[in-house]
Amino acid sequence: MSEEERRYQDGSDPAVLDVIRVPLVEPRPHSFQQEDWLLDPNFYWQKAGHLGWADLQRFLDPAVPLWINHQNSGNGLNDRIILAQANQLTSSLRLIHVDRLTIRVFRPGAAFGNPKRRVQGQFENAGTRYHLWITDPVYEQRYLAQADGNYELGESCLTISLGEPYEGYAYKLIACVIERRES
Repeated sequence: MSEEERRYQDGSDPAVLDVIRVPLVEPRPHSFQQEDWLLDPNFYWQKAGHLGWADLQRFLDPAVPLWINHQNSGNGLNDRIILAQANQLTSSLRLIHVDRLTIRVFRPGAAFGNPKRRVQGQFENAGTRYHLWITDPVYEQRYLAQADGNYELGESCLTISLGEPYEGYAYKLIACVIERRES
């Protein structure tokens, strides 16, 4: 969706934990991405409220493994699902709670001449370790501005998404990081 399609009438952008009324046309499920909808671009989104940390906990998914595990990419851990298996799934989004999140900034392709830096989240969920790429633009930008290394975050909620198919796999991604902030 374009920036214009996801704005409030006053031109401001939605924020994480905003409660939003989004005009929808119809469901548009596709493969494992069953949550997809067609947005109505003719109307603005409307902010209906804002969730606090305690409110957010009511929406957490159960602490169970993130779909199917045991498929690892070169720099990931339990970070992908064979596409044929992913196509049998009925969801592509999870909201989970983690006690600790380690953010790793590094150059995964440096040994192959690729100097591009990436941001990865490492955490445990339901007794399983995960190393997933972070696609949350706020956290990605914040940590790419830091030196390479590991950064410890405390208690957080994570939106985990299954991305678009890539080379025969659906990759698990951290689409949003929500840190617990002391009030």
